[in-house]
Amino acid sequence: MTKRPKSWLLIGAAVVWAVVITGMVLFRGGDLPEAAAPSPSPSPSDTPLTTAEVYQTLLPSIVRIETKREGDDDGESSMTTSAVGTGVIANADGTILTAAHVVASAVSIEVSYTDGSKTVAKVVGSDPKKDIATLMPEKLPGTLVPAVLGGATQVGDDIVAIGNPLGLTLSTSSGVVSGLDREVAGTEGHIQFDATVNPGSSGGPLVNDRGQVVGIVVSLANPTEAGTFIGIGFAMPIGAALGGEGDGDMLPL
Repeated sequence: MTKRPKSWLLIGAAVVWAVVITGMVLFRGGDLPEAAAPSPSPSPSDTPLTTAEVYQTLLPSIVRIETKREGDDDGESSMTTSAVGTGVIANADGTILTAAHVVASAVSIEVSYTDGSKTVAKVVGSDPKKDIATLMPEKLPGTLVPAVLGGATQVGDDIVAIGNPLGLTLSTSSGVVSGLDREVAGTEGHIQFDATVNPGSSGGPLVNDRGQVVGIVVSLANPTEAGTFIGIGFAMPIGAALGGEGDGDMLPL
């Protein structure tokens, strides 16, 4: 079917990503700019964690992303629109991983940390095929806590999704891995899961029961244009998001 993503252990230190996936539309992108890639943290939990424990463990590493975009109103006057997404701190230098469509075409990006502080950020890398973006914030929080990255997944594994669905800050949901190596908008290798996600969840972490970020949430499947969750979400595996190697209408979150 599809090739499984390469382990993050093989990722070079000079790769970063950003991607754009939208429902029913393939986005094309160029080469990625060089920048320091997020590096895995070596300290997953030795024992399984509850959903509440996973949430508390990841909380300091989650960021809320708010963007502004300029567009046309009936082709005559310009207007500014805003959107909300999620990101996860993935490196000791403050590098943030998110979904590329969260920050695509943004004229400004503001990151809010869980300590209440805010800062502007810029995109430092992109991979439009995988829908993974890398951001660099201008300022760091008072205490920087990178997430633990890595970990293999199997169908049936317990997982937790954390994000800002419909603007509801720092929401969490739990479920299981429903499938592996799913194809989404022409890109293979996605994790399928059933933890609830909705618009605003995109870019947030998919976390296993050891507190490891195993994927970045990028899209959901829906047979209508409503864009609401019906039980099928997709995440780009963390190995692929860092540079390693389903059916239905796919909608961005």
